[in-house]
Amino acid sequence: MKKASIFISALMILFSCKEYTKANAQESKKLKETTEEITFNPATIKKHLYTLASDEMEGRATGTPGIEKAAQYIENEFKKIGLTYFNSNTSYRQNFEHNGIKMFNVMGVLEGKSKKDEFVIVSAHYDHLEMKKDGDGDRIYNGANDDASGVTGVIALAEYFKKKGNNERSILFVCFTAEEMGLIGSKYFGKGIDASKFVAGINLELIGKEPKTGPKTAWLTGFERSDFGKIIQKNLEGTGYKLFPDPYPKYNLFFRSDNASLARLGVPSHTFSTTPIDIDPDYHKVTDEAETLDVNVLTETIKAVAIGTTSIINGKDTPTRVTIE
Repeated sequence: MKKASIFISALMILFSCKEYTKANAQESKKLKETTEEITFNPATIKKHLYTLASDEMEGRATGTPGIEKAAQYIENEFKKIGLTYFNSNTSYRQNFEHNGIKMFNVMGVLEGKSKKDEFVIVSAHYDHLEMKKDGDGDRIYNGANDDASGVTGVIALAEYFKKKGNNERSILFVCFTAEEMGLIGSKYFGKGIDASKFVAGINLELIGKEPKTGPKTAWLTGFERSDFGKIIQKNLEGTGYKLFPDPYPKYNLFFRSDNASLARLGVPSHTFSTTPIDIDPDYHKVTDEAETLDVNVLTETIKAVAIGTTSIINGKDTPTRVTIE
């Protein structure tokens, strides 16, 4: 009788192991299929990047003709994709004035299905610095990495999720103005929303260079302040891409990009980045040109954001509210 019990137990363990292995194999296959079907065209990514960081945009400083050109480009892309206006807006612009300067955030919505009243915001800032007033040589701060790369990501993700068509939650794609002046655009936006309806904030900043964490990696600001980053890490398992906590805690980066304006309202809003900022020679320099970026890094990072945030977009996961000390 004892031998029979041992034999039955062994069979049960063997069956369980087989079922576990089978389940893992199915999950791995599903992940692989999901990863393979997510494609972003590097040529299109390059087009957005090089247009937004071109000399024609004259640095995209807030309140200048250059930023107007950038806004028009973003609006045209949102229109082609088929995004709708946010709330009661009659255009993609959220107009306001600050210190006598007329400003505007550019926003478009992809309405959700079963949870359309819950929003995920995907953002980047489309402004940069003024041109040098005088001097020889290049005087244009093109801001390719900071943050034409992020805006490129916003546009590409909008197109991807529109084609995918399975977002249970609504997605608000926003290109903020006046980030370089102190997060002015995102602060204004935050004053006019019901923060409880925003379940996550995905901000993209400086995502066009390989980080010191290695190829096919990115890092996330404020990683310890919610479980947002852990959700992303889980979704990226098996894809060959990894997400790390911010390796630059001394720079206080969590509060230095537009995610902070929403995070202060309790929204689990974090910034993705790839740039090794401690050794980057182009940050806030006229040398921040499109040619200094790696389009493949930019494309892979956008793809990773798409995969990593899918369970939040489709309503399966809800990040914990962010903690602000």
